[in-house]
Amino acid sequence: MSFNEQSIHLGNLRRVLFSTGFTFLVVFAIIILLSGMAYSQVYSNKEVGKKNEEVIDSLKQTAYPYMLPIWGKKAAGLGFELPYSAGLGFNFIWQKSDLIIDNLQVGFNNGPLYNLDEVVRFNNATSELTGYNFRPDIWLFPFLNVYGVIAKGNPSTSVDFGVWVPDSTNTWKEVFSTSSKAEFGSTSMGFGMTPTIGIGGGWLALDMNFTWSDISALEKPAFAFIFGPRMGKSFKLGRPDQTITFWVGGFRLTLNSGTEGALPLDELLELDGLEEKVNMGIERVADAQGQVDAWWNNLTPPQQANPVNKAKYETANRALTAAGNVLNSADEALQNAENSSVQYSLDKRPKDKWNFVIGSQYQLNKHFMIRAEYGFLSSRTQFIGMLQYRFGL
Repeated sequence: MSFNEQSIHLGNLRRVLFSTGFTFLVVFAIIILLSGMAYSQVYSNKEVGKKNEEVIDSLKQTAYPYMLPIWGKKAAGLGFELPYSAGLGFNFIWQKSDLIIDNLQVGFNNGPLYNLDEVVRFNNATSELTGYNFRPDIWLFPFLNVYGVIAKGNPSTSVDFGVWVPDSTNTWKEVFSTSSKAEFGSTSMGFGMTPTIGIGGGWLALDMNFTWSDISALEKPAFAFIFGPRMGKSFKLGRPDQTITFWVGGFRLTLNSGTEGALPLDELLELDGLEEKVNMGIERVADAQGQVDAWWNNLTPPQQANPVNKAKYETANRALTAAGNVLNSADEALQNAENSSVQYSLDKRPKDKWNFVIGSQYQLNKHFMIRAEYGFLSSRTQFIGMLQYRFGL
């Protein structure tokens, strides 16, 4: 294989690595779009206190007119003020988050997958998203809201990685690094439930959300579970049913750890501005291999039998061989690039499972409300704005 051919193949490897990172950073962004932050903060509130005696008596004496929630009439008879039993919400969402990627394997044309976890290190993997979701919901029981979400988003992902190889002293050095950004469009679905209760305007909500994100580059839909506990307080304003609410809480994301997929090879070609870096990387890899071989050949048989030296030599060769195997496979795939594909497998997880959230909602009346929430204090930041209309069923 000529030096120029090696440069082309390493460039393709770099594109493969970006594409695998991009693919599932997109999934991560979609999951945030479908997250439990999508619900409007309404709840069944137990009125208390002498100043609310008139309201309590009215609730107990007035017949509850709707079919939902189940046991709604009993709850109203006990002095609970219930929200309208159905709602339609529209959300705007922005988020930015970091992700950890490891156990990366890459192969070509359904051949063997080569583990690149030792030689590829992701310095940064960041997902950013702007999107919208539509959320219909009903109160199934007075203290349980269930909902569905249909989401449309425009995520972008930035990946910064380096290729690292050991030298004869077993010191790992970065021989190639670069970064890139890609933008996507996506549509996804999910559902969730929120047990909640309120007493005297104070409330607790435990949102649980189940989401599936399916895009063409993945063999299986990506699943996530989201848990969002929140607690807050509502304050009545001058008009009937007009309130303002404030809350604090948390947001926890759990992703399925494994991702497998395939991409057409011809979609990975032609990224600009890499030739100088790739050429330098090829020279450094070749130099590292030469150093390792020279060091090993200059050892005496007893020195080669030393477990420490043997471990250093095996580690270095394993890392350099991994790069060579994947490049040879890429060379064969490029003979018919238009009909070739790249397979990959990796594990991923959020850099931080939890982040802190604060939020507020203005309720004009029991039909219309607008809210905003901000998440921070971790490697993930989020903002959501929501408009909701509620009605009785």
